[in-house]
Amino acid sequence: VMSLLWQCAIVLAVVAASAANEDFNVDCEKHSIKVTWKVSPELVEHAARLFLGHCVPSTFSVLPTGEGMATFHYNLNGCAIKKRVTGKKHIYSTSLTYRPNRKPKPAAISHHIKCVYIRPEGWIPPFLIPAYGSAEGHGGLVFHMALLNEDLTGLAKSSLFPLGSFIPIWAAVDQKDHQPLLLLLEECVAATTPELQSASLVYPIITNKGCLADGKNGNSRFLPRYHSSAILLYLQSFKFALGEEVYIHCKLVAWDPEVFDIEKKACHYIKETGEWELLDDPSQSDLCKCCDSSCKPRLKRGVDSEPQGLVQNSVLGPLTIVENSETRIPSEFVKYPTVEQGW
Repeated sequence: VMSLLWQCAIVLAVVAASAANEDFNVDCEKHSIKVTWKVSPELVEHAARLFLGHCVPSTFSVLPTGEGMATFHYNLNGCAIKKRVTGKKHIYSTSLTYRPNRKPKPAAISHHIKCVYIRPEGWIPPFLIPAYGSAEGHGGLVFHMALLNEDLTGLAKSSLFPLGSFIPIWAAVDQKDHQPLLLLLEECVAATTPELQSASLVYPIITNKGCLADGKNGNSRFLPRYHSSAILLYLQSFKFALGEEVYIHCKLVAWDPEVFDIEKKACHYIKETGEWELLDDPSQSDLCKCCDSSCKPRLKRGVDSEPQGLVQNSVLGPLTIVENSETRIPSEFVKYPTVEQGW
């Protein structure tokens, strides 16, 4: 995949803050980035304070003019280089800096560096095959659920979450040759067993046909979609079965992306406004008003024959929530990660 990306590479070097006599060049290679930076004679003796991300120069030489040439040649996965996927591009970004003083003092010189690769047709996020969590077929479709890491770039490496921290949960339906679909989480509960039983102790997360009930008590929220066939639940860990194995049970529904009603929706509570909001179209948030009561439609003739969408019950886990008072964050200080649309 990376070789295909490299063949379509676009290099962008954007100056964030400039200084006189600085000159640099960026080469985006197949698996690495090479940056050469010509610096003024005044900076030659401070070569150890030149950085690409958090990496010092691979090599440094003094030119006949007295200027210095710093070369950084590192793998794209190193030096704290950040990667994100947006639209049809894979973007690797970092900073080229001169730091006379240690952090947190700001850099005296800073250049923003980007390597942009056009993703090949058919590329899918690397976490589309979840490490754990059920993925069952239904009607020719395949449903997925997985825990993601903090920056939403891959699978979580740990299933241990301090109380009050956030648990990013990703669910998707593989459309294949099917018409465009909207994935909804109709119901979700946490339980201490991998199978729900009548005697199971449960904690409600999503109730009432798509209402994120946990968001009213805590700070849980749906994140913006990158595609209609996937949904991201940013779930704040809760005080339920602390220290025990917990399983997240969800009913996934694949539905027409153009049709919303009180039974087919994704609603979360916005504390800033004190109102429920429809994730996919805030202008239709009236559909969420029933979240505080009952989202059952009025009985009408032929209701049993109406399409209900393709449904799959999935379970994710086990995960463990542990007590840690330092991770509790007041709602006014919660920052939700951004999600680029258009994968």
